[in-house]
Amino acid sequence: MTDLPSPIQPNADSDLTPSVGALRSPIRPSRPEEPPTQTQEVPLPPIERPVGEDPQETLDHIRQKMERVALEFAEGQINRAQFNAIYAHYGEQRAIIERLISRNPDNEAWKQVARLGRTTFLRSHFEAQPQYYLVFRHRERQPLHTGGMLPPDSLPLIVKTLKQLWALPQMPTSGVARKPINDGKWLVVALGAHAVTLVIYSLQPSNAQAALIGDLHSDFERANRISLQRNLPTERMVFPQRSLFR
Repeated sequence: MTDLPSPIQPNADSDLTPSVGALRSPIRPSRPEEPPTQTQEVPLPPIERPVGEDPQETLDHIRQKMERVALEFAEGQINRAQFNAIYAHYGEQRAIIERLISRNPDNEAWKQVARLGRTTFLRSHFEAQPQYYLVFRHRERQPLHTGGMLPPDSLPLIVKTLKQLWALPQMPTSGVARKPINDGKWLVVALGAHAVTLVIYSLQPSNAQAALIGDLHSDFERANRISLQRNLPTERMVFPQRSLFR
């Protein structure tokens, strides 16, 4: 995963500026008959087990769950916000149980604390959600396709990013980059030989989410290779990016 290139000021007379009108009134081809969407398998969180009678065993289990969350972050399965929230929950749970049993080892109040489960909510609440995407053929002002709702004040950032990419002397023909933009949102850019996909997320996407955008764009170019090479109309294309909102 790479950062987006540093700003490059294109020629003032450049005609590569994406059409603002096109972004506000996206082109939407008619929907063809499509096969069922293939879902990506994502490892499930560890299964919670019933609270036992031994508080030390419960503390050991909480510690194992904290290690699992750290591993999930290292593997790119969750983002930083998810890690911080879930890890803090387990840490608080562990500290309260330790404090309760240190005060009174015979008091079973620690069991109620051990049963408090919030990790499913925290995973969902702090998971980055795609809000808007665009697909552009390289150096064309009109988007091939868009989806979702464009967040306020995001349009200038999209235009700036595209102008920076298209002004590069040797633009990469593959790869995925991401960077923070405004109001905590993040932009993911996936490049190909013929086109580029840009996706705005509500929060920092995990490595796995960013990699998914790269896969969707690769499949887009693979499925539409002839249409992209011959500059055929969008009605002949398919857009795997649609699956982001299904």
